Amino acid sequence: MKYKITKRLTGYFSVVLLLFSMIAGVLFWALFTWHTVAIHEQELTKRALAIADTLSQFQQTAGLGYGSGVNNGRGGGYGAYLKFIDEVAMSKVWLVDQNGQRIEMGHRGSALSYDNLPEGADALIEKVYQGNMETNQTFSFLPGISTVTVGVPVKNGDGTIFAALLLHSSIDGMEQARRDGILILVFCMSAALILAGGLSVFLARRFISPLQVMSSVTEQIIEGDYQIHTGIRQDDEIGMLAANIDELSDRLSKVDLERKELDKMRQDFVSNISHELRTPVTVMKGSLEVLDQGLVTGQEEVKEYYHQMLSDVSCLQRLVDDLLELSRLQNAGFRIEKIKMNLSDALSEAVRSMRRLAAKKDIEIHLEKGEFPVPFYGDYGRIRQMFSIIIDNAVKFSRAGQSVDITLQAEAGGYTVAITDYGEGIAEEDIPHIFERFHREHSERNSSGSGLGLPIASQIAKRHDIEIVCKSRINEGTSFLFLFPDK
Repeated sequence: MKYKITKRLTGYFSVVLLLFSMIAGVLFWALFTWHTVAIHEQELTKRALAIADTLSQFQQTAGLGYGSGVNNGRGGGYGAYLKFIDEVAMSKVWLVDQNGQRIEMGHRGSALSYDNLPEGADALIEKVYQGNMETNQTFSFLPGISTVTVGVPVKNGDGTIFAALLLHSSIDGMEQARRDGILILVFCMSAALILAGGLSVFLARRFISPLQVMSSVTEQIIEGDYQIHTGIRQDDEIGMLAANIDELSDRLSKVDLERKELDKMRQDFVSNISHELRTPVTVMKGSLEVLDQGLVTGQEEVKEYYHQMLSDVSCLQRLVDDLLELSRLQNAGFRIEKIKMNLSDALSEAVRSMRRLAAKKDIEIHLEKGEFPVPFYGDYGRIRQMFSIIIDNAVKFSRAGQSVDITLQAEAGGYTVAITDYGEGIAEEDIPHIFERFHREHSERNSSGSGLGLPIASQIAKRHDIEIVCKSRINEGTSFLFLFPDK
């Protein structure tokens, strides 16, 4: 299983090479045969032309008629000459007279008739007497052996054809040469297959090496190691797959980090809510124990204890209400009823409700907005609640005699609401965390805060596609900007 792909690729390469070898062998056999026969024909043709030229000169010099040499018995006729040529030319030499009646065979020095020639020879002789040089591989005196016959005309001094010269030769060495060639080819192909097999194994392993790396990386990702990467950089499909695995690892790492942060926030939430609930409950328990044991008897003191317990109960109720409100807003299934509303009216109503609280601290709230309507599609009550939370914080962290400035302006692509105070300000390192649950400024001015106001405002803004930007400097003040889209 470990090298399954390697074996398959090696098998594919071997099959391709084997098919290539078989095709190459067949082509070699055919081309070698054709080439050998062609060379033999060329050599035989050269001999035939040389012999025909010699016979022409012999006929002109001796002044003999065809066939006289055979009958004179002196060895000076064609028969004796053909016998000599037959031995020198290493081929059978046949000379056919122009009347087509006699055949002189140099090999035996005998005469044969046309009937003694194999089938097809008459057609070859007929073409030769037409002045053509012809070759034939179809007939043979020796069946089963490859032969070549070349026919050339023999001419006298005036160019008249007086005989046809046939050279007939068997290609005895061709079969052996072909067998030797095939053996050499088989040996070379076998050596090539062995070398190619080793090379194919090497290439196959190199090809699957990145796949093995990616397999190992994915196994480690499954085990929870999201920091690992393949380290493969290739400009091909395997490189793309490796890049996708690396991207997957990065995203899983990010998700894992977010999960850990979420778990930490959940633990912090449980810890904070436990602390927030424990404090008023502990105070109430202590007050009730004092009253139950009769340690306090004065009417004014008892009344003060009741007042403290009522204040603690109010704090618990406000904390529970804020938790429920935040939970609802964070639930994606919780629907907000959005209607067409006037944003200016919601802001004005929130300012009016906060002015009573600001008056107790001698703080003035200045609202600057135009008289034009500001249409917006949203939940009127939630938008008013969002403004009230920010204005309440602005008043809470402002000093007596200071002011809170609020402006509503039309901007390109929407509207901007700015709520600015000139109080204590927020430390720069705390700004990214102010919208987290239970994150609050630990000071006397915020002793009654639950740490849930800004998270609630942030969730309301998020459900309405409103962007909140906080700008603040220590001892200079804080400004919250609400960027409303033009809906």
